[in-house]
Amino acid sequence: MKALILAAGYGTRLYPHTKDLPKPLLKISNRPIINYLLDKIDELNNISRIIVVTNSRFYKQFKAWEDTLRIKHRIRLVNDLTTKPQERLGAIGDMHLVFSQEKWSGDFLVLGGDNFFGDSLTDFIHFAKSKSGYVTIGLFDVKHKKEARNFGVVRLDKENRIIQFCEKPSRPNSSLVAMCLYYIPEDKLQSIVEYFEDPSNCRDAAGAYIGWLSSRDKVYGFVFGDFWFDIGHIQTYKKVERVLRREV
Repeated sequence: MKALILAAGYGTRLYPHTKDLPKPLLKISNRPIINYLLDKIDELNNISRIIVVTNSRFYKQFKAWEDTLRIKHRIRLVNDLTTKPQERLGAIGDMHLVFSQEKWSGDFLVLGGDNFFGDSLTDFIHFAKSKSGYVTIGLFDVKHKKEARNFGVVRLDKENRIIQFCEKPSRPNSSLVAMCLYYIPEDKLQSIVEYFEDPSNCRDAAGAYIGWLSSRDKVYGFVFGDFWFDIGHIQTYKKVERVLRREV
């Protein structure tokens, strides 16, 4: 299994913090956000490769960061060749780029580079592999429907299969939301091609792909229980720092 970290965004909602620094390299308790993701990946025993996709604007910074790492897996950096927000490929575009370079082979664990969560990935991977041949996504209960409006909202059946997915609904019927965390088995990589090559689909948000796929095929959800933050705003960034200090 290969791990892919999506880190090619421009973090415009976190300006000025991300004006000259990619969001995944922002520090929390003196460590880059992305390092916490590497800790989670490093706990897994069956990862053959870790790939980080970034852009031309921040590639050199990621290269310098890579040189500081002391982990058991070697990082492969991929440059999606965009230079500004208006050119970004989006999550699906970057996934399509990497999967095609990897010859569309192997299972993939895909993580958003601005994800911050407490649980181990071990149970998630075990659950995903038990649903052999189907995509599994990470979910989190934000408890309040008002907050859920900022995310892709999910409903599950008794087998944890997604029976409804709605991207940023104005009136959510659930507080269960999708994290940017996916297990995509090799047999389902082709679905990225099908989605990407349809110009009517949104390539920016990976959640839109999940909504599209769940309407055509089985997609399962695994609910994380500790804590999770999508670090998209300055307020969230500051809150994560407090979580690590156990002030929340």
